[in-house]
Amino acid sequence: MSTETLRYGVIGTGMMGCEHLRYLKELPGAEITAISDPHEQSRGFGKLTIGADVEVYEDHRELLARAPVDVVVIASPNHTHFDVLQDVFQTDKHVLVEKPLCTTVEDALAIVEGAQKHAGVFWVGMEYRYMRPVARLVEEVHGGAVGDLHMIAIREHRFPFLPKVCDWNRFNRNTGGTLVEKCCHFFDLMNLVTGQRPVRVYASGAQSVNHKNERYDGEAPDILDNAYVTVDFDGGTRGLLDLCMFAENSRNEMELAATGHRGKIEAFVPENRLVMTRRFRNEPTTIDFPTDRRLDALGGHHGSTFFQHLAFRDAIRAGTAPAVTAENGALAVAVGAAGELSARERRVVALSEFGL
Repeated sequence: MSTETLRYGVIGTGMMGCEHLRYLKELPGAEITAISDPHEQSRGFGKLTIGADVEVYEDHRELLARAPVDVVVIASPNHTHFDVLQDVFQTDKHVLVEKPLCTTVEDALAIVEGAQKHAGVFWVGMEYRYMRPVARLVEEVHGGAVGDLHMIAIREHRFPFLPKVCDWNRFNRNTGGTLVEKCCHFFDLMNLVTGQRPVRVYASGAQSVNHKNERYDGEAPDILDNAYVTVDFDGGTRGLLDLCMFAENSRNEMELAATGHRGKIEAFVPENRLVMTRRFRNEPTTIDFPTDRRLDALGGHHGSTFFQHLAFRDAIRAGTAPAVTAENGALAVAVGAAGELSARERRVVALSEFGL
């Protein structure tokens, strides 16, 4: 495995881009050499976050053409990912693109084709896989701890969407919709835990509380702030997402439960706790994961962004396949898009409608 320093460029230095910068500063074998963002304020945030001299560009194409980078991280708004990736595909640079891969299934599938031909490692940013209790839950389920998996339930009760540059995240046309923008994380986890392919989706959702009195150039936001989504998988397992984005100060922002014929495993974040129960044994097994307060303080994903970068770096150095592929990213987008369509049209949506 090569141990040479990897030079990173970050495209998009808003909130998530700066989180990547903070963790890359802590990553052994990484050097941040360039950033780009079309917005002056965001470029300023990026420079302030790095706290050192780097090459700064308004246009990502200039960064790709001129900057000394081996790896790029794309953290620009969702609706820009497709076009930025077309330019990355003209290079041989390794790339981590933030979730969602794209805002439409059509674009995501086109990126899958491009990624298959791309010389560099292509990785989709799915930080939730790297939260420690979640990673352990996946390991235990795959190891047979619950027996045959029949149900996976995920609850996210949290705060509303945060303000973003130019308020881009207030509109479905820019985000793909809440079930794509935010919940692709959870559909990716369902796909990962079950090891099965989703085949149909039914969702009920609404914009009930958040952003209702906001106007941007006279236009009202149109994003869901709560939903129930059920997903049927080809192996017979069922998934459920319970989303509420007006539930600040919930004890846990995220809870996962995987249940099989032998027992159940639950993961709780940010308590960083895993609880395993068996159907015929009264005493549960509880595992508490120590909190690294220093890593936690660098971002909003409980340190998981750092562990994801470790895995991405190691894949680059070893020349191995990415743990989170373009196909994984596209499938998560497809489930989210099916959920958005289902909620609008109040019907079951088959993934085959998207050519999957």
